[in-house]
Amino acid sequence: MRYNWQQKDWPNFRYDKALSTSLLLPFLEKVGKSSGFMETLSKAEQDVSVINVLVKEAIKTSEIEGEYISRKDVISSIRKNLGFPTNKALIKDKRSEGLGELLIKVRETFDKPLSEQMLFKWHKLLMKGSFGAEVGKWRSHEEPMQVISGAMGKEKVHFEAPPSQKVPAEMAAFVTWFNASSPKGELKMFNPMLRAAITHLYFESVHPFEDGNGRIGRLLAEKALAQGLGKPVLISLSKSIEADKKTYYSQLEKAQQGNEITKWVNYFGGLVVDAQNDFEQTVRFSLKKASFFETHNELNERQKKVIKRMLDEGYEGFEGGMNTRKYIGLTKTSKATATRDLQDLVTKGIFISTGGGRSVSYQLKIA
Repeated sequence: MRYNWQQKDWPNFRYDKALSTSLLLPFLEKVGKSSGFMETLSKAEQDVSVINVLVKEAIKTSEIEGEYISRKDVISSIRKNLGFPTNKALIKDKRSEGLGELLIKVRETFDKPLSEQMLFKWHKLLMKGSFGAEVGKWRSHEEPMQVISGAMGKEKVHFEAPPSQKVPAEMAAFVTWFNASSPKGELKMFNPMLRAAITHLYFESVHPFEDGNGRIGRLLAEKALAQGLGKPVLISLSKSIEADKKTYYSQLEKAQQGNEITKWVNYFGGLVVDAQNDFEQTVRFSLKKASFFETHNELNERQKKVIKRMLDEGYEGFEGGMNTRKYIGLTKTSKATATRDLQDLVTKGIFISTGGGRSVSYQLKIA
């Protein structure tokens, strides 16, 4: 028997309890530190931090699956569903609209019990604007549900999920386990990182939908973390995964070969801590961003517009840096004026230039 769900002990996962506990402590410390940082921000700045994390999650969870959604549309969708003013008519990408609504719904109902109907609603939102897939219901096709890589004729099967006819029973068991293991359940698990790791592996192993399993599985892991903390989590697991997808898929494949999952728990715990580190840096950056224009009030309107756009990219900076062409595109100014503005920003110590000639680019230096 090759896969975990084919084993006699499925889904009774085994793991080193001491290891899973040791992983929890640094995560909780970082959660506390980030919460402290958030409290020093104004309400408007806190809202921006929340939106930035949700946008990052939306974009990265899509990129993992090879999809590239509209950043502008997903921001509008998230803002609309958080109750901020936005023009709904401007949202053209239905995938972005549905994903933005889904992320807010998951966040606002983190403490609600899981149900099949909840998962079906999630799936309908996720697949908004998609065609050809079975939406809002378990997969029903007779052919095997396989995870495959490689060119045609040289395919490698990494995993095969349970047959479609077994999915309803498997998912009924999963939902029962998820609710029973919650802080309010009769079999409560006190370690949210451990529960999140098992949640993701368990769901991905059943692979109940025709499409969208990875994205739903990541949201379920975040729901498990949120229930353990008693509040919505502000992390992007997808960003941590997308940074090294090869390792993620390798670890998942190994974990799906049996039900001893210590290595998977260790790996997934690292992902969660990495995601929390990212959020901590995001909040620190928000603190610096809040005071930037108070410190630099000598900038002209073109420079302010460009810097604001760069700041919107977060602490990791503007992809590829700023250059004369991008500056002209953002400000609708002449090449001579753009060159003069950029050099002025370098002189003031706000921009750092790299490269030379036509390939020169600029990164924002924010203390």
